[in-house]
Amino acid sequence: MRTPLTVAVAQPSCIAHDVGANAAAHAELVRRADARVVVFPEMSLTGYEFDTPAVEPGDPRLAPLVAACAAAGSVALVGAPVAGADGRSHIAVLAVDGAGAVVAYRKQWLGAAETTRFTPGPAPAVVEVDGWRLGLAVCKDTGIPQHAADTAALGIDLYAAGVLDNEPEAGVHEERARRIATGYGVWVAMASFAGSTGEGYDRAAGRSGIWAPDGVRVAAAGPEVGVVARATVDRRNPREKSALDVENRPAAST
Repeated sequence: MRTPLTVAVAQPSCIAHDVGANAAAHAELVRRADARVVVFPEMSLTGYEFDTPAVEPGDPRLAPLVAACAAAGSVALVGAPVAGADGRSHIAVLAVDGAGAVVAYRKQWLGAAETTRFTPGPAPAVVEVDGWRLGLAVCKDTGIPQHAADTAALGIDLYAAGVLDNEPEAGVHEERARRIATGYGVWVAMASFAGSTGEGYDRAAGRSGIWAPDGVRVAAAGPEVGVVARATVDRRNPREKSALDVENRPAAST
């Protein structure tokens, strides 16, 4: 029988363009999360900075994060721009574990401003961890019913998304999470950017969360940087088997 899965959503500190410092901050949260899967926000490794160069999966600056995943036995789903075959870039999710990083998903539904720099990804995607199938999404994807439907059609257990909203829009990702969870009977984990980042996001919303298939939020973070929220998810009995563990201490400086 498939074992329960510990999942965390993380709100790392972020220095614009500084992949090395941001990878170290991600590594610290992976170590603190004590989770098999740790989900991070959109473009978390670089900040939401359109002029940031693409991040290669083999970039040596990711070494601290790879090492942290190896030590913790974790898979980190992190946000970064990556190179595309046509010479343009994609907003992507990197799946990082103790063996390294791979491009796991490229954002399909771009905001209007994003189209000036980035290219839409080709298809929905799933990563499998310990028999659990995790559908991947980035920000605007979560508000497109077709994306949820196409991803759910791949046979998923959990919908994992990295998002970015301004503080006044803090309720947007929660509404979307509940709709996806109840509409498809899946767990939803959304990691929301906290603090400030580029392109006018001076006060990002934070408030990451994890929702059970009945739409109940079982783990919640506040608006602060350096917060990890985690839950143990079990398909058999989500209301009884869920566990809340929110840590509000700032991450160690890096």
